[in-house]
Amino acid sequence: MKNILIILTGFILSACNAQKQSDNIKKPNIIYILADDLGYGDLSLMGQSKFQTPNIDKLAEDGILFTQHYSGSTVCAPSRSSLMTGQHTGHTFIRGNKEVKPEGQYPLDSSIVTVAELLKNNGYTTGVFGKWGLGSPGSEGDPNKQGFDKFYGYNCQRLGHNYYPYHLWNNQTKVMLEGNALRQTDMYAPDLIHQEVLSFIEMNKDNRFFMYYASIIPHAELAAPEYYMKRFRSDFSPEKAFVGTDNGRGYKNGGYASQKEPHTAFAAMVSLLDQQVGDIRTKLEALGIAENTILIFTSDNGPHREGGADPVFFNSNKGLRGYKRDLYEGGIRIPMIAYWPSVIKPKSISNHVSAFWDFLPTACELAKIDKPDNLDGISFLPELKGEKQKSHDFLYWEFHEQGGKQAVRWGDWKGVRLKMKNNPNAHIELYNLAIDHKEQNDVSEKYPEVIEKIKTIMKSEHVRSNEFSFDFEKNM
Repeated sequence: MKNILIILTGFILSACNAQKQSDNIKKPNIIYILADDLGYGDLSLMGQSKFQTPNIDKLAEDGILFTQHYSGSTVCAPSRSSLMTGQHTGHTFIRGNKEVKPEGQYPLDSSIVTVAELLKNNGYTTGVFGKWGLGSPGSEGDPNKQGFDKFYGYNCQRLGHNYYPYHLWNNQTKVMLEGNALRQTDMYAPDLIHQEVLSFIEMNKDNRFFMYYASIIPHAELAAPEYYMKRFRSDFSPEKAFVGTDNGRGYKNGGYASQKEPHTAFAAMVSLLDQQVGDIRTKLEALGIAENTILIFTSDNGPHREGGADPVFFNSNKGLRGYKRDLYEGGIRIPMIAYWPSVIKPKSISNHVSAFWDFLPTACELAKIDKPDNLDGISFLPELKGEKQKSHDFLYWEFHEQGGKQAVRWGDWKGVRLKMKNNPNAHIELYNLAIDHKEQNDVSEKYPEVIEKIKTIMKSEHVRSNEFSFDFEKNM
């Protein structure tokens, strides 16, 4: 009897191990890399000619490139809220950049369910590295209260403007960077954050993990280590210097530092970002976990024009109309690449229309867990696998700055409404993206039935928010 029990125990343990291995295969590690203000044309695979991004290009060569992917918003916080919640900006909790003093942004509510919470509750170790921007330290929006086991980086978007900050956060510990005290610039924050990223992967090589890497590159200010600067200096000299904030209240408190070589710095920063993406892939391969890890790379919105940045010179929006803070294509259409060597066919190109709010349902399907109700996103996992993919009926955005804006993509039609501050029913511009992806020809007068459909979507998809309202709603 004793021998039989030993044999049965052996069978049970073997079966459990086999099941665990099977689960690991079925439920991959998930890495989501989010660049900050990287434009549609800022990668060499997208046509960037001023510098090269070989590691990111190689991801696309060995994976899939989405040509019609959209950010959650045209600025940082609402875009990230959309990513975390699976809802567009007419529904998601955070709909704008709203400061909280002395550090941080308006917090996600405790009732909000994030992708990190869903994955953590279903066996994933979770980590976020880089810039958060969805709740000040200790608030309900703090990343440790929104499903992340590990946080290292900037809690505050404003302080994320500065690459040599006085401090970063390690979970609830404020880490003072002595090498950056006063006017010193010895500790480059993206390097420190990247070290923590590689360490997290190493520590969790035997666990199932979700890592959200929210880089601050290439957001202003423009700054990179000399090793990267010298690689590009001869390509761009002579340069026109940017004069920024080098002392006073704004110094290392959100003000952009001066930069004598802004073109050189921008190219150096994106090159550094490219190297960091390469480091992650190398680490996955060295640990033998690449086959069971999906890696997604994208950007949070279109290119910025701050701190000396020159998106016209770099053709950062690849000829698309608009920049950051616009709801034209240049402000919200972004490159997305997915790499998963055991699943995604190399050299794949997808024209599937997708957006940030699709990530949460995709992650749920990857992890084989039920998705929450009231989502705006649909999983793009079938597209990754080369299977039949469901399409969106439409995509919707709203933006509360600059007088208030709304946009809808409905099939190939794109409607954009501006100057809503005193007129919520302002004129809607209409573009046919199939023949006018640069949005040069407003054809609204020719297609009144399309305008009526877009008006209906705009009205139905905006759910009034007490925390983030359009100007015209404030006195209603």
